[in-house]
Amino acid sequence: MTTAGIPERYSRQALLDELGIEGQQAIARTRCLIIGAGGLGCPAALALAESGIGHLTIVDADRVEISNLPRQILHTPARVGMNKALSAQLALKDINPDVPVVAVTQWADDALLAELMQSCDIVLDCTDNFKTRHAVNRAARNARKILVTSSVVRFSGQLCVFDFRHTQTPCYGCLFPEDEETDVKASSTGVFTPSVGMIGMMAACEALKAAANLQTLTNRLLLVDTLRMQFQELSVTRDPDCTICA
Repeated sequence: MTTAGIPERYSRQALLDELGIEGQQAIARTRCLIIGAGGLGCPAALALAESGIGHLTIVDADRVEISNLPRQILHTPARVGMNKALSAQLALKDINPDVPVVAVTQWADDALLAELMQSCDIVLDCTDNFKTRHAVNRAARNARKILVTSSVVRFSGQLCVFDFRHTQTPCYGCLFPEDEETDVKASSTGVFTPSVGMIGMMAACEALKAAANLQTLTNRLLLVDTLRMQFQELSVTRDPDCTICA
């Protein structure tokens, strides 16, 4: 198989039978929106940029702290205090200047999310709180986008894909009802550094497969325990009492 017409940088990926030239070209046409430039968003953005994604928009109003650096691999000691979206943009420009990256330094509220959904194909929720996850879920569903949602606490990671182009698909609210969740954050419980990078990369994997029209974790919740290195997969169905999609 040849990779004529594909930049040499991506030629090894395009050699994959499952992907090929058409798949790589589809990736190059895809626009991804990443909410959160932290421990999940950084490795996800890195993998997407290195894979030749067509466009990245990264949203984060937070600033880089020294305690972020072990997990948030796009940030550096020199950029402590800088906005995370801008720091990620700088890093990705150096890593792959061929991929356009837009940094949005505002909080991801409902109005901003609704606006940003209009110019993306795939959304990656890489946030660390249920309020924002539910807001991203609602906005992605309203805009009929593909949503890749991920989270990590301690040694435990979760990953799921919802394809809202299909009207009967379940949503994040079917898994975790809005009125039943209590945030558990790394700042209070701790987090295993490799776990975050692992799940962030897996989120990028799902986004790239969705871009290339390959099978993804759609309507399946993957549970990852990196302490015991165990994986479990659960089917996700619509909740008739869901406040978002019912």
